[in-house]
Amino acid sequence: MVKPILLVAGAIPAIVALLILVPLITKPDIPFSAANPNDRIEIEYTIHQLNKIDFGITDREAAKKTEILRIKNDGEVRYSVTKEGYPQPEIKSQLSEEKLRKLTALIKETGFVAIPSESFPVMDNATEYQKSNVKVTLNGVSKQIHWPEQNATEKFIPPIITMVESELNQVIKEIRE
Repeated sequence: MVKPILLVAGAIPAIVALLILVPLITKPDIPFSAANPNDRIEIEYTIHQLNKIDFGITDREAAKKTEILRIKNDGEVRYSVTKEGYPQPEIKSQLSEEKLRKLTALIKETGFVAIPSESFPVMDNATEYQKSNVKVTLNGVSKQIHWPEQNATEKFIPPIITMVESELNQVIKEIRE
């Protein structure tokens, strides 16, 4: 028979492990506490669907479609699309305070504003690709980053950029619906 003292001694590490594990599983990826009410943020996100046109000696890039998402500090959202050179009606919306705080926390917590402005050259054989641009102004500090989609460049696009891109694409999806 196992003595009760051994059972208690074996249960203590299991209980401590559960106490550590439960908060790690239930907490969100980025804490909302990273953003505070004094933060001022403005975001401009641009997506270009580009075609490379070959004229023999020179190449030219032409935009098939351009989408621009502007988010102001008060949650005001403006979304505009230009297809084949023709602007579509602008959509105005309001971002919830929770979603705005989540975006602010994501940008602050990941250090997005501190990312060095790298160049992501497009491969010569890429003929159709997407190129994105994010301009973030956080508490008076501006940062602008341009990048093509991953399959159009040989350089690795950092996960921080793709996380911000994913969140902003989700905002666009919600506005379109």
